[in-house]
Amino acid sequence: MNGNAIFRPQDTAVLSITAVDAPVVKTSAEFDEIIGDSYGRNGLRPGMLAALAGISERRWWDEGYDFVDGAIDAGRAAIAEAGIDHERIGLVVNTSVSRSYLEPSIAVRVHHELGLATSCLNFDLTNACLGFVNGMQLAATLIDAGQIDYALIVDGEGSRVPQENTLAHLSSADATAEDILTQFATLTLGSGAAAMVLGRASAHPEGHRLVGGVSRAASHHHELCVGDFDKMSTDAQGLLVAGMSLAEDLWKDAAGEFDWSDMDRYIVHQVSRVHTSKTAEALGIDKDRIPLTFPTLGNVGPAAVAITLAKEAAALQRGDRVLMMGIGSGLNMTCLELAW
Repeated sequence: MNGNAIFRPQDTAVLSITAVDAPVVKTSAEFDEIIGDSYGRNGLRPGMLAALAGISERRWWDEGYDFVDGAIDAGRAAIAEAGIDHERIGLVVNTSVSRSYLEPSIAVRVHHELGLATSCLNFDLTNACLGFVNGMQLAATLIDAGQIDYALIVDGEGSRVPQENTLAHLSSADATAEDILTQFATLTLGSGAAAMVLGRASAHPEGHRLVGGVSRAASHHHELCVGDFDKMSTDAQGLLVAGMSLAEDLWKDAAGEFDWSDMDRYIVHQVSRVHTSKTAEALGIDKDRIPLTFPTLGNVGPAAVAITLAKEAAALQRGDRVLMMGIGSGLNMTCLELAW
């Protein structure tokens, strides 16, 4: 493998990982009822969200509380759990796909609300559903370089507005079968937030060290999944096939540097039942070692991997090997090993 695809942080550890669940539960049965007439008119059967995707429900934020509020609350909890002085945080990166406006960055509000130091770098980093893992890579680089002592990665996602818009469109009399199939992925999304504090492993032996990882791109597939402020249009089958091909290529390339055949946990990006099963089959992964959050939370974008890790953390033992597996439309993929 050429270039900088392989990375090995030297002195960076995860000090805390937290998740915040959005409180409003929206079931797939509710969505099916809303667009039921369109299903029937176009010769489609309801139940695809639960039966095919394996998503029985997802969550929305309350009115008046949005995804940025979730990111702030998750960040505050992560700082408290890490037990560090918030004024020593030298970097805060927001990795959310969701946004209500083009500028300024979401990170500036997070920085302000958390009372971080004026010397703390703050900006957004977006790379579809891979953003959170990319934020960890960047933070590790700055920590290893000695430029910062601590980094905070946050992500808040809100699916309410795009799903309300999509449900309105798909329940209309002119909605076609193609509309339903290409916008199906929008209905699999969920709302939630996560945050992580990283610091120097040598100063925090209780932390969970970043061992290393591999990244790989397949950007010729950049048109398979395109989202805007209102909805997401996806070639679901094309995306699945291309994603599996990318994952297999990365796995083969990584084998010369890392043995990931027998990890204690595989924290994969949470998309659907089909995606998870195909990933496990293609890479020879034990499905029992893949904790799932998509059945009740849906696909929470780049926050999904972090949320899943946060919810699994209590079950992990010291010394467990954990592999974070992020993939983002575009396509890009990164696998990052943690020594728990």
